[in-house]
Amino acid sequence: MTPEKKTNEEKDSEGKPHVLSAEDIERKQEEKGVVNTEVSSEMKKAYLDYAMSVIVSRAIPSIEDGLKPVQRRILYAMNQMGLKPGTQTKKSARIVGDVIGKFHPHGDSAVYDALVRMAQNFSLRYPLVFGQGNFGSIDGDPPAAYRYTEAKLMQISTELLQDIEKETVKFAPNFDNSLKEPELLPGKLPALMLNGATGIAVGMATNIPPHNLTEVCDAIVAYIKKPDINIEKLCGIVEGPDFPTGGMVQGDMLELYKTGRGRLTLRGRTTSEIIKKKEAIVITEIPYMLNKTTLITQIADLIQKRRIRDVSDLRDESSKGKIRIVLELKRGANPKFIINSLYKYTRLQDFFNVNFLALVNGQPKILTLKDVVEQYVKYRKKIVVNRSKFELKKAKDRLEIVEGLLIALENIDSVITLIKKSKGITEALEGLIKKFKLTRKQAQAVLETKLQQLTSLEKDKLKKEQRDLKEKITMLEKILGDVREVLKIIVKEVNELKNKYGDKRRTNVLQRISEISEKDLVQKKEVVINITDKGYCKRMDIKTYKEQKRGGKGVIGSGLATGDFVKQLITCSTHDYLMFFTTRGVRQ
Repeated sequence: MTPEKKTNEEKDSEGKPHVLSAEDIERKQEEKGVVNTEVSSEMKKAYLDYAMSVIVSRAIPSIEDGLKPVQRRILYAMNQMGLKPGTQTKKSARIVGDVIGKFHPHGDSAVYDALVRMAQNFSLRYPLVFGQGNFGSIDGDPPAAYRYTEAKLMQISTELLQDIEKETVKFAPNFDNSLKEPELLPGKLPALMLNGATGIAVGMATNIPPHNLTEVCDAIVAYIKKPDINIEKLCGIVEGPDFPTGGMVQGDMLELYKTGRGRLTLRGRTTSEIIKKKEAIVITEIPYMLNKTTLITQIADLIQKRRIRDVSDLRDESSKGKIRIVLELKRGANPKFIINSLYKYTRLQDFFNVNFLALVNGQPKILTLKDVVEQYVKYRKKIVVNRSKFELKKAKDRLEIVEGLLIALENIDSVITLIKKSKGITEALEGLIKKFKLTRKQAQAVLETKLQQLTSLEKDKLKKEQRDLKEKITMLEKILGDVREVLKIIVKEVNELKNKYGDKRRTNVLQRISEISEKDLVQKKEVVINITDKGYCKRMDIKTYKEQKRGGKGVIGSGLATGDFVKQLITCSTHDYLMFFTTRGVRQ
């Protein structure tokens, strides 16, 4: 009997073999844990599961709070550790350990790299973490190991975490079901627009530039006041990206904010100075995410290869976070043409490809400027409503207790007599409920009250608290009953953010950056072209050509080979075009 027949046959009760049906074979395989499936469909399913995991759980930020999961977990863990502004910093190793052990089951380098970036003022427009120690530099220097650095939350980070304890967001079990972690943060701060995001997932990527807080807050308020506002008007408020390293930016902003995609041209900022009686070009700001050391190396290489001329010295005078790269020029050099060469040949002029991709309700979506503002307002409405419900319940619970205590104080002698005559706590509790019409919570509060709280002064405090609680309950019920009141709160909170953290724009938005042509790289001056009998060709400045040597007469020509002489002399400009033909008819 062949192996195949053995697989498909078995013996019945009488010991006679019979062939198994397809259903019997499938049932037996299931009992053994074998699953019949196509390899291609299984691979496709596994790949899609992996892709969605990367998209949702790693690379793409959520529109609601503007954070990736690792950033959210770091901020939440630091908040749980008590690393708030005004407290002492703690070792980054402790933070990384807490995040990995409790919430983020990935490598320590992934967590520490995210922590470092949130502390770098040249990476984020508004850093979320205060770092103590070496957290890297704009020169590309790596940060110190996490056992050497310390960190705590920045004040602006508390705006993302505010009201998290008031049941404003959903909590989900962590990876081992031992703790709860927030699915999202309350996100009072519009972090996605402010700090941007960069991430590469499977089949998609996001690249969102940072923006100015003042402009973003003004756009949110404008949208709330007029929900049908068009993108053109929003673009009048949000001029364009605002990078932490400053510089200049140019691009079709309207198209970018309408489609969520675009290409920006970034430029560093340069000035001209006189240093030691010599003219110099000073680079004070560089494009976003550009390594300063790489730029200096590029410039030095181009000077050595004579692609950039008339530079006598190059040095880096940067200090204390301020950029200062000095290029000393030779006498008579025009800085305009050297600056053009820097933009043309180095990354002092760079590009930023925008792809405004974020997760909306867990689904990746390309967003317009209005979409981002709209989603922020929608999420904040939900947070304000949840917070108001929590505070209303808490106020009503407290009012119940306060009113019970006031009833007890009004009948203090009877209450004390009843408690004294009771055989136990249960009897006293039931007696208070029955005699004074108290609720169980009120009766329990009366029994737990200390004697020092039975004074007339405490009674006045309770009456004031009762009035305040009733006013608060009325206000909260008004908020929950009218969406316009919710929007008023959002406007108030956004204006508070603007007044507290708003600053001036660092990046200038240019209307147009013209293409740098060959003429823009060459200073215009008159020259002489010598063509000799032996076919040599040489260019000289007219000024140099006419210089007299001691005792000389007439003009100085080129140094010629023996027996050679100038056959043709042409005067022209460095911006003119000359065309030559060889004896073979080839154009040069």
